[in-house]
Amino acid sequence: MPTKRSAGILLYRLAETGLELLLVHPGGPFWARKDLGAWSIPKGEYSEGEDALAAARREFEEETGAHADGAFLPLGELVQGGGKIVTAFALAGDFDPGALKSNTFALEWPPRSGRTASFPEVDRAQWFSPSEAEAKILKGQRALIARLLKAIGP
Repeated sequence: MPTKRSAGILLYRLAETGLELLLVHPGGPFWARKDLGAWSIPKGEYSEGEDALAAARREFEEETGAHADGAFLPLGELVQGGGKIVTAFALAGDFDPGALKSNTFALEWPPRSGRTASFPEVDRAQWFSPSEAEAKILKGQRALIARLLKAIGP
């Protein structure tokens, strides 16, 4: 079985209070009551042979409803706990979390009910300081914050 690969974008901005990072919270019943260590960069799977940046831009739009354009900063790859390889890019920009418009997925819910429900792939987005983001983001993606900070400097 081939290794699953995802690509995503870590959007950042300089606000009055300092640097802020945009993270998204996964939708659906499994994640509904999870907060610390549950957030992610907007990302999604892509197929072998597909360009990682093109996939990251597509997934950003699917999960937020916004286009990602500008000068992308490669943050490299990392391996999440389940073995999935994530390729990430940073992008300076802005996004209004109130304008979030995510695609949806279908899931049998409640379990073994025979009924299918639709849930947003991402149920909310929020700006965080780097230290807040480190607490909120999935453990397997924390290194992306350090890589961004190193790349953009003090």
